[in-house]
Amino acid sequence: MTIKELRNQLSYTQTEFAKRYNIPFRTIQNWESGDRTPPQYVIDLLENKITRDLINHKTVSIPSFTPNKPSLPDSSNYLENYTWLKEIQKKIGEDIVFALDEALMCHELFLGRNKEYIVWIYGPDSAKKFNGIAILGNTICQNDIEEKYGIKYTSFNRTIIDALENESLLDMQGITEALSNYYYSHNKSLQSIYIPPEYQNKYNLLVRDALDYYNN
Repeated sequence: MTIKELRNQLSYTQTEFAKRYNIPFRTIQNWESGDRTPPQYVIDLLENKITRDLINHKTVSIPSFTPNKPSLPDSSNYLENYTWLKEIQKKIGEDIVFALDEALMCHELFLGRNKEYIVWIYGPDSAKKFNGIAILGNTICQNDIEEKYGIKYTSFNRTIIDALENESLLDMQGITEALSNYYYSHNKSLQSIYIPPEYQNKYNLLVRDALDYYNN
């Protein structure tokens, strides 16, 4: 399969494809024009990544309110985050895994926001029939899931990686606060967190902001 065929599977522009897979834009152009030929191992790696992304196609924009969609329970009506999340889970009626801010609430590292609207999950596309649902993917590795009180949510390590992956969509204040609280509760250490090399620069900046938050 050619690079262009792989890119078209995701309906990405060359710019989006280059950014998604951390490949120089000019390299994508050269591959698709035939000026250069990518090594076979690169094609094989991209095929594997794209196959996974077609299953777990990341949200590309924040869902807006749609009047004809049912709404989820209002977070301001609940004293405990767990109670609110269990009601959301019950309302959706599907096997879901909470992610990002909602996962951080489950880790008790982030209290949440007033009038929370967006709810991040891994789960079936049918969950998008509700206002406010943002689906990161349809499936997730079991090793990245934790469970408490009958609620499934992403591990802290996976939550940080998801945040770095979707940084352009997020208000990172909750992530920064949570990482700061994690640092404090783990004897001022972040050594147990593993970040893939492609996100390391972003993570270093996040750590800097989290430590500034902690020290202030």
